[in-house]
Amino acid sequence: MAEMTQTKPTLTSHGKIVRLTASGIMIALATVLSMITIVKMPLGGSLTPVSMLPICMIAIVYGTGWGLGTALAYALVQLIIDFSSALTWGLSVPALVACFVFDYLLAFSVLGFAGVFRRKGALGIVGGVVLACVLRYICHIISGGTVFAVWMPEEWSNPWIYAAAYNGIFMLPETILTAAAAFALSKVPAIRNLMVD
Repeated sequence: MAEMTQTKPTLTSHGKIVRLTASGIMIALATVLSMITIVKMPLGGSLTPVSMLPICMIAIVYGTGWGLGTALAYALVQLIIDFSSALTWGLSVPALVACFVFDYLLAFSVLGFAGVFRRKGALGIVGGVVLACVLRYICHIISGGTVFAVWMPEEWSNPWIYAAAYNGIFMLPETILTAAAAFALSKVPAIRNLMVD
């Protein structure tokens, strides 16, 4: 008797269109929210009204793989928006490339990891969002401790501690707000019903 094999269902054309549309809307929403600053830091970075949440929600609803792709697209949008102003910062070409990689491409792409614990209930969703935010924070610390160490105030002796403190000023409250909002949304039955395998 021939063995029957189960195949994983494939995403239909309609399903892809729905995912792409939702991702595009969330990238646009995240971009608009990123332009609304509650606190603007003098050397880059800002506290926003949960601008990471739309990208995290895509990862939570559609999974980490789709979330990483959407987060990369969002990272490219953020880089394009800030590209011309970044060229005026007086960085060398290698420093500018490192900044683009760590402060934009990696820092925003890791938001796709928000969906990694999505099947573990509300606390898993919060855990995934916190993980994504911590990974983004680490990317900014790497950039701050290397690329931007030359701008460290004289009263600081260690560029890594300075980078951790500087980026923590906006990333800690942003993480708390984003995790709280994700927790609240995870309690909405319509959101839970959207989550796909």
